[in-house]
Amino acid sequence: MKVQIIKSRIQGSMATFACVIGILAALLPAVVRGQADIHFSQFYEMSILRNPALTGVFADDYKFGVYYRNQWSSISNPFRTALVSAETHVDVSSNNDDFLSFGLLGYADQAGSIDQKIMGVYPAVNYNKLLSPDHNTYLSVGLAGGYLQYSFDPGKATFNNQYQNGHFNVINPSQETLPNAKMTLYDFGGGVNLNTTAGRDGNVTYIIGVSGYHFTQPKFSYYESKGFNQNIRWNANLGVAGNFTETVSIMGQGNFAMQGTYKEIMAGALLSWAAATQAFEQTIVLSGGVYYRYADAIIPVVKLKYKQMAFGISYDVNISTLKDASKMQGAYEVTLFVSGKYPDKYGVGSKTVCPRF
Repeated sequence: MKVQIIKSRIQGSMATFACVIGILAALLPAVVRGQADIHFSQFYEMSILRNPALTGVFADDYKFGVYYRNQWSSISNPFRTALVSAETHVDVSSNNDDFLSFGLLGYADQAGSIDQKIMGVYPAVNYNKLLSPDHNTYLSVGLAGGYLQYSFDPGKATFNNQYQNGHFNVINPSQETLPNAKMTLYDFGGGVNLNTTAGRDGNVTYIIGVSGYHFTQPKFSYYESKGFNQNIRWNANLGVAGNFTETVSIMGQGNFAMQGTYKEIMAGALLSWAAATQAFEQTIVLSGGVYYRYADAIIPVVKLKYKQMAFGISYDVNISTLKDASKMQGAYEVTLFVSGKYPDKYGVGSKTVCPRF
């Protein structure tokens, strides 16, 4: 029987399935019906992959970031993901407070014994329409395109026919016809998001949004087989942030994702303390908190922001049915973001009304 050399990118709540992929690196074609995208524990930093309508929804004018994730190194060949992103927003017109946001994200992922690699590039655009200046309410509509390339090393694939008397011999013929070791996908996604404030002086901010990716459902197979298409991924995001005092604040985030037969629920919060201020600006902010991926992991997070630079680190403590094999070791993630404001060309300063979270 022909073996489909293909792996679905599965992390987080797909823990057991991810381990099987990392060990076997070869699945039957029917499995691709449930494939899941790459994703992260610090999901709140991944606006373009989470919801294109979140692109550029932050207080500063621009933001650049790098991201690294390492998962399942305690079990087999780990999943390793590196990512870079850039976002900005600009005024649509001097006559209103609407904003247009732009973003660009790229990532490279490698995992498994046959070194499957995934490279993706996602440009995004987002229009932020002011609905109410009193509550800083914005409705954002975003679109994202994507170019993805999957590949693997066929020289590292092994098959049952190469094992004799319990021993593997690379000289033994596999009697398998391997497919093209590379496939290319084109993606399209979009979403909407509502950003508003409440409370005294608007000190509480809310966001809520929905999005979808892979609307074109491109073919997802290294073979020329028909009927194996990438599943649409639906996503819902929810967040609330507020200030207890001038130096203490909290930010809670929740995310629900569904793709094929897989679902993921994540929620948690970060408590922040401004350790130092200068000229009404918070120069040092320390944050700590915990997120929870349902039935899979408890994720402590620590974040340090110094002026316009923010460094974050998190670790997945695996609590799924895989915990005996993983020894409760899941993944660690490291993030570094730099944000800032453009020079004031017109002498009026940044607008006080803008979408932010």
